Amino acid sequence: MATVLSRALKLPGKKSPDLGEYDPLTQADSDESEDDLVLNLQKNGGVKNGKSPLGEIQDGDSDVEAGMTKQHLSEGMTEEYHNEATSALEQKTNNSFMPYLRTAIFLLTVVISMILVLVCAFLIPCPPRDLHNTWIRNLGQEAGGVLFPPELFDINSDGLPDILLSFTALKNASVQGVSEPWVTVVALSGMNGSTLWSSHVKEEIRSVQCKGLNLVSLAEPVCLVTGTSKFLSLLHASSGKPIWTLDSSHLPSRTLAAPAVIVPDVDGDRVSDLVVLAIGETQPDLCFILISGKTGIPVGGPVKYSINGNGKLIGPQAHITSHGAVYILFGFGNVQAVALRDIFAQARNRDSFPPVLQREELEWEKRRSVNLSELIDIYSGGVEFLQAVKSPDGNCSDLLVTTENGLTLLRGQDLEPRWNLKQEDIDSQPSPGYFNDDQTLDFMLQAQSGNNITKKVLVVDGKSGFPIWSYELPCHMKKTDIHSVMTLDKKSVFLFWANEKQSLLKSLEPSPRVHHLYLLHPTFPTILLDLSNTTDTVTASSIGINDLQKDAFYITMTSPTSEPQPGFLSVSKLRLRWALMSQTRVVPLKETDSRINRGELRRFLSRIKFTDFVHKF
Repeated sequence: MATVLSRALKLPGKKSPDLGEYDPLTQADSDESEDDLVLNLQKNGGVKNGKSPLGEIQDGDSDVEAGMTKQHLSEGMTEEYHNEATSALEQKTNNSFMPYLRTAIFLLTVVISMILVLVCAFLIPCPPRDLHNTWIRNLGQEAGGVLFPPELFDINSDGLPDILLSFTALKNASVQGVSEPWVTVVALSGMNGSTLWSSHVKEEIRSVQCKGLNLVSLAEPVCLVTGTSKFLSLLHASSGKPIWTLDSSHLPSRTLAAPAVIVPDVDGDRVSDLVVLAIGETQPDLCFILISGKTGIPVGGPVKYSINGNGKLIGPQAHITSHGAVYILFGFGNVQAVALRDIFAQARNRDSFPPVLQREELEWEKRRSVNLSELIDIYSGGVEFLQAVKSPDGNCSDLLVTTENGLTLLRGQDLEPRWNLKQEDIDSQPSPGYFNDDQTLDFMLQAQSGNNITKKVLVVDGKSGFPIWSYELPCHMKKTDIHSVMTLDKKSVFLFWANEKQSLLKSLEPSPRVHHLYLLHPTFPTILLDLSNTTDTVTASSIGINDLQKDAFYITMTSPTSEPQPGFLSVSKLRLRWALMSQTRVVPLKETDSRINRGELRRFLSRIKFTDFVHKF
């Protein structure tokens, strides 16, 4: 009975191993021991929820079972401590090794990156920078001949357009000092003016064309050279070596009247072809000849036409309508058109056409003569220049016709006039560019004044045809080219040659006439920027773009005017951004507008960047 009461009244505590009773003083230790025991039992597969691993019910008061449990727990705790110690040691070892591994990987990455940078720096050359702000080359003693605007085209792949031109110089034929003409086609480096290649030909050259040519199956740059008589040759642009040359027997008793025209592929060899206009030596009739751009062999026979007109030869030019029909524009003092499909049909004597020639433009076809002539009348009366310009509609290019009495802009879709401008004595081909903010091409041109000494320079609005800027300057050169170049802010700067305004007393003083190269920026319409000057006669000029540096450069061909004998023909280059910042002289157009903030102007000019933009389609 006492035993039963003792078990019934048993308090929590630690059982004494000797007395078999609990000691109340060790209750705290007993609590911690029991908590640890429960945790260890759960970890090592001991008693859980009153059951052993084998599923047998355990009696908590049994000494034998308690002893066995303690022994089992002791073994489990020893094994767990060993495993935890080993794991902690391994983790410590791994933790101590990881920083060294990360450092090694980082250093290895840095070394590999430096090696790659050095390899790229030495093996991949950086594009060369144009460090030559200006240079001049004397080509030889000039003997006259045709001097066309230099063709600017990158032939040595240095990112800067090079200069291709032709000139006729004098060459000593014998020891007696007799000289004969010596025609040379030369390519000069746009970087420093050095000669890249030169070639001698038997006749004077009318033009050198390198842009937009697709006359070989390979993607290599080529240049097409057209002579003044019978010479037509396709050259490798990089070396000047001929790819093919037209056999002169295909031009019996005829001469080439104008540069060759590039047209779409008509003979099916996937290479663009050519159309040349040949004129008879003793009769006014003319003919068109289709020539394969791949081989230089005529595609069929010559196609003859008899035309009426007096005046300057216009064209020929290729015009593609919005529906894809191809027409050739040409004329003498007027503008006429003939469909390329008609030339092909007569040259090959067939009625079937390649796919590129199967389209017609109905609005153009309506203009055929009443007698169903193959020629289409476009414009009649004193035509001096014809040029294709970008249409504001974007469908196809418009036609700007310059006559002796004004300008007319024809819509390319149906040849109806957009506007007309009356202006007497225009003596320069209009230069298209963006002067105002309507995103429509405007035009700068020069007109001769009544005294033949002063020229009027004006800008015509491309949307309305009204003059929006004009100024008169003295100009003693007969004909000079006007150029425009576009900036990144969608404006165009215009460049032209003229003389400086002087007082009447100073103008009477005997002194060589100085010709100035002026620049007009639409943002500052009340001033001109004087970039350069020369006392020689400017015979031709061109402007090129350096896309890598967002810069432009001006190429000028000059010859002396003071010597009675022919002098040396010179070619010079002028970088525009350098000229704007280093040697520009501000010329106010009005005395009241002379108070210009020079600091603001200089900051504006320093931010100008030029970009390439093609006005034509």
